[in-house]
Amino acid sequence: MAPLLSMRTPDVQPSNLEVGPKAEQDLLRQINRSKIPRHIAIIMDGNGRWAKQRHLPRIFGHRAGITSVRDIVRACGALGVKVLTLYAFSAENWARPDTEVKALMRLLEDYLQRELPELQKNHVRLRAIGRWQSLPAGARAQLERVMEATSKNKGLTLVLALNYGGRQEIVDACNRAIQDKIKNVDEEKLSAYLYAGDLPDPDLLIRTSGELRISNFLLWQLAYTELFITSTPWPEFRRMHLYRALLDYQRRQRRFGGL
Repeated sequence: MAPLLSMRTPDVQPSNLEVGPKAEQDLLRQINRSKIPRHIAIIMDGNGRWAKQRHLPRIFGHRAGITSVRDIVRACGALGVKVLTLYAFSAENWARPDTEVKALMRLLEDYLQRELPELQKNHVRLRAIGRWQSLPAGARAQLERVMEATSKNKGLTLVLALNYGGRQEIVDACNRAIQDKIKNVDEEKLSAYLYAGDLPDPDLLIRTSGELRISNFLLWQLAYTELFITSTPWPEFRRMHLYRALLDYQRRQRRFGGL
C-alpha cells in the first residue's frame, strides 16, 4: 500500500511552496469551482513532532493547530465544500500521557467556546461523530451547546471526530441494526446506522505530516476516497496547501472500480 500512496500523492513541502497573497490568488484561480469535493476529510497529524522540533511541549503544537483549523474551515466554506470532517481525537488517543489528554480536552473546550461566534458568522453547522458522549463533562457540555446553537445553519457542515475509531463505528452500527431487529443487512442499510449516515462519503482525504496510513479513520466511508498525503505538519497547513490538494484531486479520474 505505501508504494502506491507515495507514487500517487505528490509531497507538498513548505520550502517549495510559493507563499503570499498573489501566489494564493494564482492557485485559487486554477481551481475548477464545478469540481469541488462535496466532502473533505482530514487527518490532522504532526502537532507533537512540530512542537518537538522547536523544543516545545507537545501541547504547543496542538494549540498552533487551532489556527490551521480556523483557516481551513474558512477556506472550505468559501469554496462551497459541503462537509469537512476533522480527525480531532481518536479512541486510541486515551493511551497518551494523562497530562496531554487533559490538556487536549481543555483545548477542545476552549476552542468550542471561542469559535462559536465565528461559526455563526459563517453559517457553519457543527456535528460530532464517535463515542463523544464519553468525553469529560466540560468538553461534552460545550460540544452539545455549540452543536445545538449551530444546528440550523445552512453553510458548511463541520464534523469533529471525537473519541472516534473506524472499527468501533462499524461495530456500533451493527449493534444498532441488531437492536432494531434489521434482517438481511446490506451496504445501504448498514451505512444508515453509521454515526453520520446521512452525510456523503468523503471525496478527498488529506493527511498531513507524511504518514502513509489512515489510522482507523472512516474505514467504511473511505472505500473510494481519493488520498492526498503531504509532509507538511498540521500547524503549518494553510489554505494554500488545501488549494494544492484540490488541484491534484481535480486532475484525477475517479472510476469507482469501473473503466
